[in-house]
Amino acid sequence: MIEIRRITPADALYEQEAALREQVLLRGAGFDFASFREEYPYEDDAEHFVALTIDSHAGEPIERVLGTALLIPHHPHEGFGKVTQVAVDPQRQGEGIGRRLMVTIESRAFGELGLTEVYCHAQNTAMGFYKALGWQTDGDEFIEAGIPHHRMSIKTPDPVA
Repeated sequence: MIEIRRITPADALYEQEAALREQVLLRGAGFDFASFREEYPYEDDAEHFVALTIDSHAGEPIERVLGTALLIPHHPHEGFGKVTQVAVDPQRQGEGIGRRLMVTIESRAFGELGLTEVYCHAQNTAMGFYKALGWQTDGDEFIEAGIPHHRMSIKTPDPVA
């Protein structure tokens, strides 16, 4: 069973989260985790969400991070939020883990934080994932960390009448 949990950099699972991000996202862009933190200093301001599985067959439960995503509330200004560093273990992609992380983040952003728009810089290869979740492409392609991206966003759902 997969559990989605919000953690902080002080959490014991943070090291696994960082390792997964480094493996799936950062190495391909020429970063290790330390250099990424230096160049993108939002790590401590972001809300960290992880998808994990708990293996309890060996006696002591072992938690293993399978996916991660970050939400930076009120970025770049009040009412907006940025989603970044969405990654799922390559062996577990296609199982809906990324979708569950994004649904959790959208619920947090729109329901609990009252944000009106959430956006991301989606790698072109991930645009289909976001489109399937109802996100829209905003603007032209740009290069970030040497990789083609597009800005994508989703606005707060209209209230039901």
